[in-house]
Amino acid sequence: MKKLLFIYNPRSGKEQVKKNLSDILDTFAKAEMDITVRPTQCAKDCIEIIENRGEEFDLVVASGGDGTLNEAFNGLMALEPEKRPKFGYIPAGSTNDFATTLGISKNPVEAAFGAVNGNGFMCDVGKATTGYFAYVCAFGIFTQVSYATPQETKNLLGHTAYILEGIKSLTNIQDYHLKVTYEDEDGCEQVIEDDFLYGMVSNTSFVGGMNLLKQSEIDLQDGLFEVLLIKKLRNPLELQQAINALLTKNFSKNQFYFFKSSKVSISSDEEVAWTLDGENGGLVKDMVIENVPSAITMKYESKEK
Repeated sequence: MKKLLFIYNPRSGKEQVKKNLSDILDTFAKAEMDITVRPTQCAKDCIEIIENRGEEFDLVVASGGDGTLNEAFNGLMALEPEKRPKFGYIPAGSTNDFATTLGISKNPVEAAFGAVNGNGFMCDVGKATTGYFAYVCAFGIFTQVSYATPQETKNLLGHTAYILEGIKSLTNIQDYHLKVTYEDEDGCEQVIEDDFLYGMVSNTSFVGGMNLLKQSEIDLQDGLFEVLLIKKLRNPLELQQAINALLTKNFSKNQFYFFKSSKVSISSDEEVAWTLDGENGGLVKDMVIENVPSAITMKYESKEK
């Protein structure tokens, strides 16, 4: 009988996991799992549980929002690769970008079934100066929305809470003068220096609930990130062009840089606020972001299959 550690955030979303806990555990039991259950008690609790006890289990399943997912990835990456258990995810937050990209069901019982019965694949992980991330490392406009929105508001309003908080951030748009150094797909070093409103180094098609990148461009196993940088917009015409480009996912306009890379270094003369999977990623002047290929074995079943 294989050993399963189930960690869930009881406050995520509208507490769907708590309401479906019995059915979730029954799903695990039917897969003949020896189950240990731990509800998180505070921030970073998921990291500590996995870091301290993860090696004892064959499979770790985490349930919560993108913050819980981020903590689970950081806990798993603290373990030696050969001692790292497989990982399953039951999305229970307000946006669930990573789960949406993978096609994991928002129904917690269906997601639980996929976590124990689905196929496994080796998933790339992001390593930033300030921590690991599952799907996005970002700075600039809107990036503080997730962790600036109170949990109670998220539970009450769902994704609408993010939209309302995002509107507030429009009143305080800041740009950053940055030097971006990266390795292109041929392994050659490239350098960009410009003023930017927003940037993301990602392994996802959805960010903040928005479908920003084409699904066909995303491969969670290719060892590469998709990097999108939005330059400072200087007039209403450039703003409209940028909006149109985001809607059509066509980043050939002058307002954007878009490329793939396994390693990106972004430096500034001033501290820049970063987010990792929508959570506070710290204030740093120099951020180095690397792809750790095939670092975690994800078990899931896509609802699209």
